[in-house]
This record gives sequence, structure tokens and C-alpha cells, in this order.
Amino acid sequence: MSKLQEYRQIEETIRELSERLKSLSNDDKLKKEIEFEEKLKGLMSQYGKSLKDVVALLDPDNKLTPAAKAGKATAGAKRARKVKQYKNPNTGEVVETKGGNHKTLKAWKEQYGADTVESWAKVLG
Repeated sequence: MSKLQEYRQIEETIRELSERLKSLSNDDKLKKEIEFEEKLKGLMSQYGKSLKDVVALLDPDNKLTPAAKAGKATAGAKRARKVKQYKNPNTGEVVETKGGNHKTLKAWKEQYGADTVESWAKVLG
């Protein structure tokens, strides 16, 4: 694409975005949302409340402390798999994978046997 074409394309995009911005700025729903946001922020500062306080007040079921959230997340999370590097001594080809579902690795296991291929593995981390 030439610089002139790129310039004209960007110019057209700017024009379209300007038109969208003008139409949005005349939208009554947007004006009401902006007014609501401003009033809400004013109330929050007047009462010394943060957004988290307001959310906890309006949605008590979501009221978990950060420590409880962290404990809950780690309890259900799976242990991350470690990367294994397999180096075929016959060809010198190297494959890095976290699981056994790798096309080349499967082919090697079929050709050389799973135990032999696993002996080529080195855990990276």
C-alpha cells in the first residue's frame, strides 16, 4: 500500500469515527449514563466509599475478601505442567511440549517405543 493510499484510508477512518462521535454525543441515553456516573462518583466521594464498597453493598453474594478469593482460586486450580524437551539422538531433532499429544512425539513413540522416547526427555521447568 502506498503512503497516499494509507493516508487517505486513515483520513476516511477519522472522518467516520468523528461522525460516530458526533452522533453519540447527541444520544440521550449516553447523556443519562454520563450524568448517572457523575452523580454516583459524587455520592461515593461524599460518603468516602470506593467502587468495591458499592459493589459489595449492591451484590452481597460477591462479597469475598481478597484472601478468600485467593484461597478459593488456588484450591481449585490445577498444577501447571512442566515443559519437557525430547531430543532424538538419531536425528538430532528437538521437540518441546507440556503434554504427550504432540504429532512428532507420537510418531517417535510409535517408531522407537514409548519407554525409549521417554528416556530422551529432559524437564525444563
